[in-house]
Amino acid sequence: MHDSPEGQSGDRSPVALAQALIRCPSVTPEEGGALQWLGGVLAAAGFTVHRPRFSEPGTPDIDNLYARIGTGTPYLLFAGHTDVVPVGDAAAWRHGPFAGTIADGMLYGRGAVDMKGGIACMLAAALDYLDTVGPAFSGSIGFLITGDEEGPAINGTVKLLDWARARGERFDHCLLGEPTNPDALGDMIKIGRRGSLTGNLTVHGRQGHVAYPHRAENPIPGILRLASALLEAPLDGGTRHFDASNLEFTTLDVGNPATNVIPADARATFNIRFNEGWTAQTLGEEIRARLERAAGNVVRYTLDLQPSNSPAFLTQPDAFTDLVVAAIETETGRVPALSTTGGTSDARFIKDACPVIEFGLVGQTMHQTDECVAVADLNRLTAIYTRVLAAYFAGKSALANG
Repeated sequence: MHDSPEGQSGDRSPVALAQALIRCPSVTPEEGGALQWLGGVLAAAGFTVHRPRFSEPGTPDIDNLYARIGTGTPYLLFAGHTDVVPVGDAAAWRHGPFAGTIADGMLYGRGAVDMKGGIACMLAAALDYLDTVGPAFSGSIGFLITGDEEGPAINGTVKLLDWARARGERFDHCLLGEPTNPDALGDMIKIGRRGSLTGNLTVHGRQGHVAYPHRAENPIPGILRLASALLEAPLDGGTRHFDASNLEFTTLDVGNPATNVIPADARATFNIRFNEGWTAQTLGEEIRARLERAAGNVVRYTLDLQPSNSPAFLTQPDAFTDLVVAAIETETGRVPALSTTGGTSDARFIKDACPVIEFGLVGQTMHQTDECVAVADLNRLTAIYTRVLAAYFAGKSALANG
């Protein structure tokens, strides 16, 4: 049994809304009641709510939510996800991971930061704003929420955007509520993300006895030679908005338990986080060229570059970015850095539908045991989102993309 549609006892505060969401055990790919609850709150507020469920062979079916109120422009979309990562050892938590406990000014629970807390703030802000403007509201506010961000990201935001596009939905701007702040609320807005490319490298040798190396071919010197070739020269020096691209080896092994046997193969896996100076294709070409030069006619190898759905992208700062910065500065006294650091997010898909920036809670405890968020931050983030809504629709002629 989940809380009533407006949190506990009809409480529409961001804290109560976050507690209600946390109490839904929505570990990917389970919906856990989170989208059902969210849809009920939005429907009660006058939103038209849809619950598309998408499938793909070999992947779990995923529940999603799309809701809209209004028919005019501009159209501001709130985006996020209700799915969460597993809790790990539940006994190691000081408070139940799905209890939504408040202690010492902190709200505990899986998803408190990533990102049920952010969704609760968006929801509270939208409800507050609509109560304030009433029938005078002439734009559109939407929620695009998936249950597959922490999973394969196949049956979630990508398909939900395609579904919305096929229905004729068009967005002017999107605010994604991922936890973007490293230390304090107001530290950072994400205006882009680096791309990600993973490669599996195998050097082929010939197994044999270490006492008779002439009868074998040791692949280990070859894998070290090729790895060094990939690492010795920087991929680039960074750009105005992006750090330098970095290649990191994550595994290097031969799977050989014997001390007197030369192994047949050596394997390595690497991941590259790259800036907008590269695409997955051009980066793959660079990696292959470096390996070819290093291998010559000596090292036999194969390279498997995994398909990438994580391109580098940048949302150019504009009037919408300025509006969000101003709201943050007013509420926190901080001017947020415009950053492209960190991992990937669903913004990489949303960018093809409209300009998207990310701003949410402080991310220090996301995915950790005892994930938690300061109650004060939930209230302050709601105030920021409310300011964004008021300013966005007040300046609607300048913000509509037409």
